[in-house]
Amino acid sequence: MSAEEALKATYPGDELTFSQFRDNRRVVVPAGKLFEILAFLKNEQHFDMLSEITAVDYLEYEGAKDRFGVVYVLVNTKTGERLILKTHVNDPEPLLPSVYSLWKSADWLEREVYDMFGIRFSGHPDLRRILTPDEFTAYPLRKDYPLKGRGERHNFPVITRAES
Repeated sequence: MSAEEALKATYPGDELTFSQFRDNRRVVVPAGKLFEILAFLKNEQHFDMLSEITAVDYLEYEGAKDRFGVVYVLVNTKTGERLILKTHVNDPEPLLPSVYSLWKSADWLEREVYDMFGIRFSGHPDLRRILTPDEFTAYPLRKDYPLKGRGERHNFPVITRAES
């Protein structure tokens, strides 16, 4: 039984949307069921590798109902099967459950999404910035972030190549 068939059989009344683009099978799940479905995929469908977590900002995107899409790429290392799972969160407090307890690789991946988009992960053991300084107050990959910054670069010391 494929992962898609197993999801349809296990969550028949839930709002799961399936699609495929080239070789990538995708499923959109409600944020309230995210952790439960990811745990099912890991424990029952043997997706033992979380290869990526990223986010998409749909601000001013035509037809978008939600501000952010958070994308999880799962791999079954025995079969090579890949599954892309997406859920949505919104402002003012975009929050999802951490999947660190399922895959330890979520540690840095969730921190990166938090640092770039401001999406928080409840239950993450050490959710802090990973690419920008701790004093940084904005989220650079949000579409409402100015391309030239907000002047915060002037507040940080310049590190030369020789000093790094």
